[in-house]
Amino acid sequence: MKRISLLFLAFLLFFISCKVKTTEEVKEIKSKVNSEKTSTKAANVTILEKTFVIDGLNDIPHKIWLYLPPNYNSSKEKYDVIYMHDAQNLFDNVTSFVGEWEIDETLNNLYKKTGKSFIVVGVENGGEKRIEEYTPWENVKYGGGKGKIYVDFLVNELKPYIDENYRTKLTSENTAIIGSSLGGLISFYGGLKYPEVFGKIGALSTSFWFSDKVITFAEENGNQQKTRLYLLVGDKEGNSMVPDTENMAELLIDLGFPSQNLKTKVHPDGKHTESFWKAEFLEVITFLFNLENNERTNN
Repeated sequence: MKRISLLFLAFLLFFISCKVKTTEEVKEIKSKVNSEKTSTKAANVTILEKTFVIDGLNDIPHKIWLYLPPNYNSSKEKYDVIYMHDAQNLFDNVTSFVGEWEIDETLNNLYKKTGKSFIVVGVENGGEKRIEEYTPWENVKYGGGKGKIYVDFLVNELKPYIDENYRTKLTSENTAIIGSSLGGLISFYGGLKYPEVFGKIGALSTSFWFSDKVITFAEENGNQQKTRLYLLVGDKEGNSMVPDTENMAELLIDLGFPSQNLKTKVHPDGKHTESFWKAEFLEVITFLFNLENNERTNN
């Protein structure tokens, strides 16, 4: 009996040691994969030396990614600005979770074809704190609810800093806020709460399900006459994503939101993925900044 117990104990120790080793090996493999990724960030994308710890939100130093137009250093013109979230996923394959949006490649190609340029300001999310940063209201299951602090930071601290240090067009007509999923929710919230700051909203695959309070918020803030809003959702995103988006669009129209300023797109093959948002980004900004009409006017 003692011999059997000793053998069992030896096997158990061996199993545990193998499990630990396997876990360490997995971490090593993940680290190796990340280190072997090739950076896809364009030369005109940088990360600011200055980081921002957002007072009242958390103690995470948020990095800011900055895309400047290809002609920024050779011109004196001022530019439209797009504020975006989840900056880790916007420009570089190395930092992206499951693929990047290729914002820099898309805008560089747009400039080559049309001469149209933008500045893009991307704010890194706080990792495990992302939910609380991008949600204006609490959810019983998922928590959150510090989104107002985050949006106030964008309005009162980050935008003034960017406007002071870079050649930006200052008005809401020239400023957009764009994000996906919870980033879509905080964009929707930020744009409607501060229409004098963000005149253009890109709410992609928006998590309207997170809180019923979004309905009351829309009823109180949705009658915007100058704001342009692009609502995107994929038919393969599951749950209530499509009806939630369509219902929100109907509510806004009922509230008096101009139909010509609102576009709702349900993509039949769209999934809740970075690749979906990457593929749709150009169409989003084309609507928000009226690029097709501007191009025809310039021609």
